[in-house]
Amino acid sequence: MMSSLPQSTDTDLWVSWSDYNRLIERLALKVHQSGWKFDQIVCLARGGVRVGDVLSRIFDVPLGILATSSYREAAGTVQGQLDIAKFITITRGTLEGKVLLVDDMVDTGLTFSKVHNHLLEQFPAIEEMRSAVLWWKGHSKVEPDYFVDQLPTNPWIHQPFEDYDSLRPHQLEAWIRKGVQNA
Repeated sequence: MMSSLPQSTDTDLWVSWSDYNRLIERLALKVHQSGWKFDQIVCLARGGVRVGDVLSRIFDVPLGILATSSYREAAGTVQGQLDIAKFITITRGTLEGKVLLVDDMVDTGLTFSKVHNHLLEQFPAIEEMRSAVLWWKGHSKVEPDYFVDQLPTNPWIHQPFEDYDSLRPHQLEAWIRKGVQNA
């Protein structure tokens, strides 16, 4: 759906689909230019799924998906207790070798830190793990190995797919009609 986004500020970063896709491509380029070769990607669901999918296609390596959840309170705007899924979904084998851990952002760093430690404990065949994100917020206690934008003012990032968070099946017909009118 085409719509104009509000102006980004120190407290709110508004991201279009076009911007989002370019950020993923820029992240892929940074990883490539580093010269680091990896065997697999693990992305954190849900925010890292699109990022991980594109990187997996570009680098032609298997994609693993690990579901995590911490943003539940206040309509998904307040971080709560972290839940990490018991299993990883991956198409070939198990996690081993060199692994790129991918998400959309490092916010406080809590999720990334806990998941990093969890993966190394659960999968001793991991030789090396590096991290890649689109955004690295200034208040994070963790520094990702690869990132596109550092955000020192810690804005709330309004990602393009968040429109679907409040869309329900019974609203689809009107939503699609509205999108056709705005195209």
